Amino acid sequence: MLLVTGGAGFIGSNLVAGLNDAGRTDIVVNDALGDTGKWRNLGKRQLSDVVPPGELMGWLDGRKLDAVLHLGAISDTTATDGDLVLDTNFRLSLKLLDWCTATRTPFIYASSAATYGDGTDGFDDDWSPAALRRLKPMNLYGFSKHLFDLVVAERFAKGAKLPPQWVGLKFFNVFGPNEYHKGEMMSLVAKRFDEAKGGKPVRLFKSHRDGVADGEQKRDFIFVEDTVAVMRWLLDTPSVSGIFNVGTGEARSFRDLITAMFHALGRPPNIDYIDMPPAIRDQYQYFTQAKVENLRRAGYNAGFTLLEDAVQRYVTSFLNQPDRYR
Repeated sequence: MLLVTGGAGFIGSNLVAGLNDAGRTDIVVNDALGDTGKWRNLGKRQLSDVVPPGELMGWLDGRKLDAVLHLGAISDTTATDGDLVLDTNFRLSLKLLDWCTATRTPFIYASSAATYGDGTDGFDDDWSPAALRRLKPMNLYGFSKHLFDLVVAERFAKGAKLPPQWVGLKFFNVFGPNEYHKGEMMSLVAKRFDEAKGGKPVRLFKSHRDGVADGEQKRDFIFVEDTVAVMRWLLDTPSVSGIFNVGTGEARSFRDLITAMFHALGRPPNIDYIDMPPAIRDQYQYFTQAKVENLRRAGYNAGFTLLEDAVQRYVTSFLNQPDRYR
Protein backbone atom coordinates (compact mmCIF):
# COMPACT_ATOMS: atom_id res chain seq x y z
CA MET A 1 0.00 0.00 0.00
CA LEU A 2 1.20 3.50 -0.87
CA LEU A 3 0.38 6.73 0.94
CA VAL A 4 0.32 9.93 -1.14
CA THR A 5 -0.09 13.09 0.92
CA GLY A 6 -1.46 15.97 -1.10
CA GLY A 7 -2.82 13.31 -3.43
CA ALA A 8 -5.73 15.47 -4.58
CA GLY A 9 -3.41 18.33 -5.45
CA PHE A 10 -1.65 19.08 -8.71
CA ILE A 11 1.46 16.89 -8.71
CA GLY A 12 -0.11 14.44 -6.26
CA SER A 13 -3.14 13.66 -8.41
CA ASN A 14 -0.93 13.20 -11.46
CA LEU A 15 1.19 10.78 -9.45
CA VAL A 16 -1.94 8.85 -8.45
CA ALA A 17 -2.93 8.73 -12.14
CA GLY A 18 0.49 7.39 -13.11
CA LEU A 19 0.35 4.74 -10.40
CA ASN A 20 -3.15 3.70 -11.50
CA ASP A 21 -1.89 3.49 -15.09
CA ALA A 22 0.84 1.16 -13.84
CA GLY A 23 -1.77 -1.10 -12.25
CA ARG A 24 -1.62 0.07 -8.65
CA THR A 25 -4.90 0.74 -6.89
CA ASP A 26 -3.69 0.19 -3.31
CA ILE A 27 -3.24 3.94 -2.90
CA VAL A 28 -4.32 6.00 0.09
CA VAL A 29 -4.66 9.74 -0.46
CA ASN A 30 -4.24 12.18 2.41
CA ASP A 31 -5.70 15.57 1.52
CA ALA A 32 -8.40 18.13 2.23
CA LEU A 33 -10.90 18.25 -0.64
CA GLY A 34 -12.94 21.23 0.53
CA ASP A 35 -15.89 22.54 -1.47
CA THR A 36 -14.13 24.00 -4.52
CA GLY A 37 -14.29 20.92 -6.76
CA LYS A 38 -10.77 19.73 -5.98
CA TRP A 39 -12.18 16.19 -5.93
CA ARG A 40 -12.28 16.35 -9.73
CA ASN A 41 -8.49 15.87 -9.75
CA LEU A 42 -9.25 12.34 -8.50
CA GLY A 43 -12.49 11.83 -10.39
CA LYS A 44 -11.01 9.20 -12.73
CA ARG A 45 -8.91 7.42 -10.12
CA GLN A 46 -9.20 4.26 -8.03
CA LEU A 47 -8.14 4.53 -4.38
CA SER A 48 -8.10 2.41 -1.24
CA ASP A 49 -8.91 5.29 1.13
CA VAL A 50 -8.97 9.06 1.54
CA VAL A 51 -7.70 10.27 4.91
CA PRO A 52 -8.35 13.87 6.10
CA PRO A 53 -5.24 15.78 7.23
CA GLY A 54 -6.21 15.87 10.90
CA GLU A 55 -6.54 12.09 11.06
CA LEU A 56 -3.30 11.13 9.34
CA MET A 57 -1.02 10.31 12.26
CA GLY A 58 -3.72 8.30 13.98
CA TRP A 59 -4.44 6.44 10.76
CA LEU A 60 -0.74 5.57 10.42
CA ASP A 61 -0.57 3.95 13.85
CA GLY A 62 0.16 0.24 13.40
CA ARG A 63 0.20 0.43 9.59
CA LYS A 64 2.67 -1.17 7.21
CA LEU A 65 3.19 0.72 3.96
CA ASP A 66 5.33 0.16 0.88
CA ALA A 67 6.24 3.86 0.76
CA VAL A 68 5.14 7.35 1.75
CA LEU A 69 5.14 9.97 -1.00
CA HIS A 70 4.80 13.26 0.84
CA LEU A 71 3.59 15.95 -1.58
CA GLY A 72 1.12 17.73 0.66
CA ALA A 73 1.98 21.33 1.55
CA ILE A 74 0.83 24.91 1.52
CA SER A 75 2.51 25.75 -1.78
CA ASP A 76 1.35 29.35 -2.18
CA THR A 77 4.50 31.44 -2.46
CA THR A 78 2.57 34.48 -1.23
CA ALA A 79 1.42 32.81 2.02
CA THR A 80 2.10 34.91 5.10
CA ASP A 81 0.80 32.86 8.06
CA GLY A 82 4.12 31.60 9.39
CA ASP A 83 2.64 29.38 12.08
CA LEU A 84 0.28 27.63 9.68
CA VAL A 85 2.89 27.17 6.95
CA LEU A 86 5.51 25.77 9.33
CA ASP A 87 3.01 23.49 11.03
CA THR A 88 1.83 22.15 7.66
CA ASN A 89 5.06 22.10 5.67
CA PHE A 90 7.72 21.53 8.31
CA ARG A 91 6.35 19.94 11.47
CA LEU A 92 4.13 17.42 9.68
CA SER A 93 7.08 16.49 7.47
CA LEU A 94 9.15 15.82 10.60
CA LYS A 95 6.43 13.55 11.98
CA LEU A 96 6.28 11.58 8.75
CA LEU A 97 10.07 11.35 8.56
CA ASP A 98 10.20 9.97 12.09
CA TRP A 99 7.37 7.52 11.38
CA CYS A 100 9.08 6.25 8.22
CA THR A 101 12.37 5.94 10.08
CA ALA A 102 10.78 3.93 12.90
CA THR A 103 8.82 1.65 10.54
CA ARG A 104 11.59 1.31 7.91
CA THR A 105 9.34 2.77 5.21
CA PRO A 106 10.74 4.50 2.09
CA PHE A 107 10.07 8.24 2.19
CA ILE A 108 9.94 10.47 -0.89
CA TYR A 109 9.03 14.10 -0.30
CA ALA A 110 8.56 17.33 -2.24
CA SER A 111 11.07 20.06 -1.67
CA SER A 112 11.12 23.04 -4.03
CA ALA A 113 13.31 25.21 -6.24
CA ALA A 114 12.00 28.05 -4.04
CA THR A 115 14.71 27.01 -1.56
CA TYR A 116 17.28 28.60 -3.90
CA GLY A 117 15.98 32.11 -3.33
CA ASP A 118 16.81 34.58 -6.09
CA GLY A 119 19.17 32.13 -7.78
CA THR A 120 22.21 34.38 -7.67
CA ASP A 121 24.26 31.50 -6.26
CA GLY A 122 23.03 29.06 -8.89
CA PHE A 123 20.83 25.97 -8.68
CA ASP A 124 23.27 23.27 -7.62
CA ASP A 125 21.53 20.48 -5.65
CA ASP A 126 24.50 19.90 -3.36
CA TRP A 127 22.72 18.62 -0.25
CA SER A 128 25.58 18.79 2.19
CA PRO A 129 24.54 20.80 5.27
CA ALA A 130 27.20 23.42 4.53
CA ALA A 131 25.90 23.97 0.99
CA LEU A 132 22.28 24.07 2.10
CA ARG A 133 23.04 26.67 4.78
CA ARG A 134 24.22 29.06 2.06
CA LEU A 135 20.76 29.16 0.47
CA LYS A 136 18.52 32.13 1.18
CA PRO A 137 14.85 31.47 0.33
CA MET A 138 12.87 34.59 -0.51
CA ASN A 139 9.44 33.53 0.72
CA LEU A 140 7.83 31.64 3.59
CA TYR A 141 7.04 28.61 1.44
CA GLY A 142 10.66 28.24 0.32
CA PHE A 143 11.86 28.74 3.89
CA SER A 144 9.60 25.95 5.20
CA LYS A 145 10.91 23.53 2.58
CA HIS A 146 14.49 24.60 3.21
CA LEU A 147 14.18 23.95 6.95
CA PHE A 148 13.13 20.39 6.32
CA ASP A 149 15.90 19.76 3.77
CA LEU A 150 18.39 20.92 6.41
CA VAL A 151 17.02 18.50 9.02
CA VAL A 152 17.22 15.52 6.67
CA ALA A 153 20.69 16.40 5.37
CA GLU A 154 22.05 16.97 8.85
CA ARG A 155 20.69 13.66 10.11
CA PHE A 156 22.40 11.92 7.22
CA ALA A 157 25.68 13.79 7.78
CA LYS A 158 25.69 12.80 11.47
CA GLY A 159 24.90 9.17 10.75
CA ALA A 160 21.51 9.38 12.46
CA LYS A 161 18.77 6.91 11.60
CA LEU A 162 16.76 7.60 8.47
CA PRO A 163 14.28 5.60 6.37
CA PRO A 164 15.81 2.88 4.15
CA GLN A 165 15.18 5.20 1.20
CA TRP A 166 14.78 8.95 1.63
CA VAL A 167 14.53 11.38 -1.25
CA GLY A 168 13.81 15.10 -1.45
CA LEU A 169 12.75 16.49 -4.83
CA LYS A 170 13.35 20.14 -5.65
CA PHE A 171 10.63 20.67 -8.24
CA PHE A 172 11.13 23.58 -10.63
CA ASN A 173 8.32 25.18 -12.68
CA VAL A 174 5.89 22.30 -13.07
CA PHE A 175 2.86 22.68 -15.35
CA GLY A 176 0.15 20.40 -16.68
CA PRO A 177 -3.37 19.08 -16.06
CA ASN A 178 -5.10 19.24 -12.66
CA GLU A 179 -3.52 22.53 -11.61
CA TYR A 180 -6.79 24.44 -12.02
CA HIS A 181 -7.56 24.72 -8.30
CA LYS A 182 -4.33 26.64 -7.68
CA GLY A 183 -5.66 30.06 -8.72
CA GLU A 184 -2.83 32.56 -9.11
CA MET A 185 -0.32 29.76 -8.51
CA MET A 186 -1.34 28.05 -11.77
CA SER A 187 1.12 28.03 -14.64
CA LEU A 188 0.87 30.87 -17.14
CA VAL A 189 -0.45 28.45 -19.77
CA ALA A 190 -3.41 27.49 -17.61
CA LYS A 191 -4.09 31.07 -16.51
CA ARG A 192 -4.00 32.58 -20.00
CA PHE A 193 -5.38 29.79 -22.18
CA ASP A 194 -9.01 30.95 -22.21
CA GLU A 195 -7.93 34.49 -23.12
CA ALA A 196 -5.79 33.23 -25.99
CA LYS A 197 -8.53 30.93 -27.25
CA GLY A 198 -10.99 33.84 -27.07
CA GLY A 199 -8.80 35.95 -29.36
CA LYS A 200 -7.37 38.22 -26.69
CA PRO A 201 -3.65 39.00 -26.41
CA VAL A 202 -1.64 37.39 -23.63
CA ARG A 203 0.15 39.90 -21.45
CA LEU A 204 3.73 39.29 -20.37
CA PHE A 205 5.97 41.45 -18.23
CA LYS A 206 8.40 43.79 -19.87
CA SER A 207 12.01 43.32 -18.86
CA HIS A 208 13.50 45.84 -16.48
CA ARG A 209 17.01 44.42 -16.69
CA ASP A 210 19.66 45.40 -19.22
CA GLY A 211 20.47 42.66 -21.68
CA VAL A 212 17.14 40.83 -21.24
CA ALA A 213 14.46 41.48 -23.85
CA ASP A 214 10.78 41.74 -23.01
CA GLY A 215 9.34 38.26 -22.45
CA GLU A 216 12.79 36.70 -22.33
CA GLN A 217 12.75 36.11 -18.59
CA LYS A 218 13.44 32.39 -18.30
CA ARG A 219 12.34 29.45 -16.18
CA ASP A 220 13.01 25.73 -16.15
CA PHE A 221 9.52 24.59 -17.17
CA ILE A 222 8.89 20.88 -16.64
CA PHE A 223 5.77 18.94 -17.67
CA VAL A 224 4.07 17.25 -14.74
CA GLU A 225 4.21 13.85 -16.44
CA ASP A 226 8.01 14.04 -16.28
CA THR A 227 7.92 14.62 -12.53
CA VAL A 228 5.70 11.56 -12.17
CA ALA A 229 8.19 9.52 -14.20
CA VAL A 230 10.97 10.52 -11.78
CA MET A 231 8.93 9.52 -8.74
CA ARG A 232 7.90 6.19 -10.23
CA TRP A 233 11.55 5.48 -11.06
CA LEU A 234 12.51 6.21 -7.47
CA LEU A 235 9.87 3.79 -6.19
CA ASP A 236 11.43 1.15 -8.43
CA THR A 237 14.98 2.09 -7.38
CA PRO A 238 15.07 1.88 -3.57
CA SER A 239 18.87 2.10 -3.46
CA VAL A 240 18.76 5.81 -4.38
CA SER A 241 18.58 8.41 -1.62
CA GLY A 242 19.41 12.11 -1.55
CA ILE A 243 18.03 15.53 -2.48
CA PHE A 244 17.69 16.12 -6.22
CA ASN A 245 16.60 18.86 -8.58
CA VAL A 246 13.66 17.91 -10.79
CA GLY A 247 13.70 20.12 -13.86
CA THR A 248 14.66 19.69 -17.50
CA GLY A 249 18.07 21.33 -17.17
CA GLU A 250 17.12 23.88 -19.85
CA ALA A 251 15.74 27.35 -19.18
CA ARG A 252 13.14 28.63 -21.66
CA SER A 253 11.53 32.03 -21.92
CA PHE A 254 7.96 33.01 -21.11
CA ARG A 255 7.75 34.12 -24.73
CA ASP A 256 8.64 30.57 -25.82
CA LEU A 257 5.98 29.18 -23.49
CA ILE A 258 3.17 31.41 -24.74
CA THR A 259 4.26 31.11 -28.38
CA ALA A 260 3.99 27.33 -27.99
CA MET A 261 0.46 27.74 -26.59
CA PHE A 262 -0.65 29.83 -29.57
CA HIS A 263 0.98 27.33 -31.93
CA ALA A 264 -0.99 24.51 -30.27
CA LEU A 265 -4.14 26.55 -30.97
CA GLY A 266 -3.08 26.97 -34.59
CA ARG A 267 -2.72 30.73 -34.23
CA PRO A 268 0.11 33.28 -34.54
CA PRO A 269 1.41 34.62 -31.23
CA ASN A 270 -0.54 37.57 -29.87
CA ILE A 271 1.48 38.99 -26.98
CA ASP A 272 1.38 42.37 -25.27
CA TYR A 273 4.14 43.48 -22.93
CA ILE A 274 3.23 45.41 -19.78
CA ASP A 275 5.29 47.07 -17.09
CA MET A 276 6.19 44.90 -14.15
CA PRO A 277 4.68 46.28 -10.93
CA PRO A 278 7.35 48.26 -9.04
CA ALA A 279 6.58 46.32 -5.85
CA ILE A 280 7.96 43.07 -7.29
CA ARG A 281 10.74 44.33 -9.57
CA ASP A 282 13.50 43.98 -6.99
CA GLN A 283 12.46 40.40 -6.11
CA TYR A 284 11.66 39.09 -9.57
CA GLN A 285 13.64 36.12 -10.83
CA TYR A 286 14.90 36.47 -14.37
CA PHE A 287 16.37 32.98 -14.67
CA THR A 288 15.98 29.50 -13.19
CA GLN A 289 17.60 26.34 -14.53
CA ALA A 290 17.95 23.08 -12.70
CA LYS A 291 21.26 21.26 -12.58
CA VAL A 292 20.20 17.66 -13.10
CA GLU A 293 23.60 15.97 -13.15
CA ASN A 294 23.09 14.42 -9.71
CA LEU A 295 19.82 12.82 -10.79
CA ARG A 296 21.56 11.48 -13.89
CA ARG A 297 24.46 10.13 -11.85
CA ALA A 298 21.95 8.39 -9.59
CA GLY A 299 20.81 6.45 -12.66
CA TYR A 300 17.82 8.33 -14.03
CA ASN A 301 18.32 8.25 -17.79
CA ALA A 302 14.87 9.06 -19.20
CA GLY A 303 14.51 12.23 -21.24
CA PHE A 304 12.40 15.28 -20.45
CA THR A 305 9.60 16.45 -22.70
CA LEU A 306 10.51 19.35 -25.01
CA LEU A 307 8.61 22.50 -24.01
CA GLU A 308 6.77 22.76 -27.33
CA ASP A 309 5.71 19.10 -27.18
CA ALA A 310 4.57 19.41 -23.57
CA VAL A 311 2.48 22.51 -24.25
CA GLN A 312 0.99 20.87 -27.35
CA ARG A 313 -0.10 17.87 -25.30
CA TYR A 314 -1.42 20.04 -22.47
CA VAL A 315 -3.49 22.17 -24.84
CA THR A 316 -4.82 19.52 -27.19
CA SER A 317 -5.45 16.73 -24.65
CA PHE A 318 -6.64 18.80 -21.68
CA LEU A 319 -7.08 22.58 -21.84
CA ASN A 320 -8.92 22.53 -25.17
CA GLN A 321 -11.20 19.66 -24.14
CA PRO A 322 -14.59 19.76 -22.38
CA ASP A 323 -13.02 17.66 -19.63
CA ARG A 324 -9.67 19.15 -18.68
CA TYR A 325 -8.81 16.66 -15.96
CA ARG A 326 -6.37 13.79 -16.11
